[in-house]
Amino acid sequence: QVQLVESGGGLVQAGGSLRLSCAASGSIFSINAMGWYRQAPGKQRELVARITKGGSTIYGDSVKGRFTISRDDAKNTVYLQMNSLQLEDTAVYYCNAFSGSTYWGRGTQVTVSS
Repeated sequence: QVQLVESGGGLVQAGGSLRLSCAASGSIFSINAMGWYRQAPGKQRELVARITKGGSTIYGDSVKGRFTISRDDAKNTVYLQMNSLQLEDTAVYYCNAFSGSTYWGRGTQVTVSS
């Protein structure tokens, strides 16, 4: 089993930056990929970024060039560096891990204000 805990969300002004963290625990050896998804009220969940065990990354079109996903294996933590935040980035951001089964964190709220 894998447990995921997100942190780093909060309120930020448009144009600002924020870094989210996701700490994984449990059977972390089995994780093949981790990612960040987000969901705003009235919208479907969407992929923000994903990183595989081998280090390959994929970004959603709406965040490409602004967000960067990275991983610190020593800390069993994946990060999402968010720059040039826009109002449309407001959402609950969920950490995801795939190990044959899919695991989710509880989410962290990111609110971008003008």
